[in-house]
Amino acid sequence: MTALEDLLRDWLPGQRWFGGKGSALEQVRIDSETRLPGDADVRVTVVHVQAADGTTDRYQLLVGRRGGEIEHRLVHAVIGEVDGVTAYDAVHDHEAAGALLELLARDGELGGLRFTNVGEVDATMPSRVMGAEQSNTSIVYGDTVILKLFRRLQPGANPDIEVTQALADAGSTHVACPLAWMDGEVDGEVTTLGLLQVFLRGASDGWAMATASVRDLFAEGDLHADEVGGDFAGEAERLGTATAEVHALMADTLPSAVAGTQESQATARQLHERLDAALAVVPELAEHADALHGIYDDVAELRDPVPVQRVHGDYHLGQVLRTQEGWVLLDFEGEPARPLAERTALMSPLRDIAGMLRSFDYAARHLLAERSVSSGEEPQLAYRAAEWAERNRQAFCDGYARAAGRDPRDEAVLLRAFELDKAVYEVVYEARNRPSWLGIPLASIERLVAA
Repeated sequence: MTALEDLLRDWLPGQRWFGGKGSALEQVRIDSETRLPGDADVRVTVVHVQAADGTTDRYQLLVGRRGGEIEHRLVHAVIGEVDGVTAYDAVHDHEAAGALLELLARDGELGGLRFTNVGEVDATMPSRVMGAEQSNTSIVYGDTVILKLFRRLQPGANPDIEVTQALADAGSTHVACPLAWMDGEVDGEVTTLGLLQVFLRGASDGWAMATASVRDLFAEGDLHADEVGGDFAGEAERLGTATAEVHALMADTLPSAVAGTQESQATARQLHERLDAALAVVPELAEHADALHGIYDDVAELRDPVPVQRVHGDYHLGQVLRTQEGWVLLDFEGEPARPLAERTALMSPLRDIAGMLRSFDYAARHLLAERSVSSGEEPQLAYRAAEWAERNRQAFCDGYARAAGRDPRDEAVLLRAFELDKAVYEVVYEARNRPSWLGIPLASIERLVAA
């Protein structure tokens, strides 16, 4: 390994967007580097990562190199010393961010990179990095546009561009319009590295709105969820309506089909396989394994045709923004940990609905996991959290049903199975990243299997 590769082996596991937590890194290899224009030495870098358990991934980095003392504003981004200079994460470097914006403002090529522009972009705007993301990194320019850099790469075009562009072209008001994107080559395939979109200045994050509503409820000693000033149910219903409208437009503008018995059986096999993989990671799931397998078996027994289409694929309250005009859906790339072929496959829109229903549970219950409550207070708060979650889950489904002309709750077998599948995914995530939150999805699994 080179000196930089050796540094990256220690640095990568500490990054929020790194998906290989829980397994030591065996090797890091630089696959490609493309230097950006300008005086600073900053390179768009693709690295190949091999974990001790044999799994491999590729990640995109923006690696800068500076001699002398590093500026104070970049100290937190330092990777380490390499050949007498300091290597650092250059997404935080205004000059590097500006160079990327200039390239995205027009069509062009640079080394192995290709830049495609479909909208007007002011290349002179200052930059800042958003700090609340998990799997990617976003740079905001002048509160007008936002560049999402995809960190974990899979060979091929990222579905976020395809879906968002199709919805924008169809006139949807529920997406942020794409302006430009950049591609590189990974394993011989053109691969999406970044997407520039309109930045929705002043919009409110769905997760922040929902959790503020829960805090309002907890602050009231004797009121129910529908009696608190911060009641979220109206917004949940409007979000359900927006979701149904987006699903309808996706079905019209992108491929869709009707799945039969064989497809339902294949879906059931996939659910079983995911559960078996999760059981190997989280022993606490074992007590629910038989019940979960039984519920997944019910999916294999379905005989009615199931409409399938392109879906969001990773739908939750953190993926939606409330603007003055209404709800906007973001990040149509699907779950980054899933294979690209799986993320672009046709699925039942119930998967997205199940994801949002899970998110309402999280919004209600995560405050319980974060706060220390007395034994006398905890049961009451748990009851109030459950009441809030159920009220908003039902409101979301009400809004969806009215807009779609069909009620997702009528498809109980699939909806329940997909919600449990999402909860199983969450169990693995929490076990690896936030063990103190593990009880949230485990409690949901217990409730759903008993329903």
